[in-house]
Amino acid sequence: MTYMDHDQDYPTDYLAGILKSVKTIAMVGASSDPTKFSYGVLRVLHETGYNMIPVNPKEAGSEIRGLMCRESLSSIDEPVDMVQVFRTSEAAYGVTEEAIEIGAKVVWMQIGVRNDEAARMAEAAGLKVVMNRCPKIELFRPFWKPRLNQAI
Repeated sequence: MTYMDHDQDYPTDYLAGILKSVKTIAMVGASSDPTKFSYGVLRVLHETGYNMIPVNPKEAGSEIRGLMCRESLSSIDEPVDMVQVFRTSEAAYGVTEEAIEIGAKVVWMQIGVRNDEAARMAEAAGLKVVMNRCPKIELFRPFWKPRLNQAI
């Protein structure tokens, strides 16, 4: 089992490997409000080609950008590769427990979200963990652009 040193920058190949391997991303804390950061990240990841599943109990049953919003991770009826956490650092522990229960491979905590206990629990269960980073930002770093056939 691999424990990352989350106080150091993540190795480029670690982040690139995650972004290249995951297909279905459940975004916990997704919002239908276009002014929210989570909405913009959902839009970009969806447009990039990821199968996005918004999760927010307050918006469950409605659509965000044409995607049906789910009440919880456990209410998703398809395999989820990555759980993206757009919640508080405190809430990340419970979200991580759910991510492990549904068999996700990655827990990715958004910028400003860090929970070391959740990270250790996820890594002990065999998941990869990224904290305090934004996948949208990582996607457009120069090391990644050639994999998306984009000019640097």
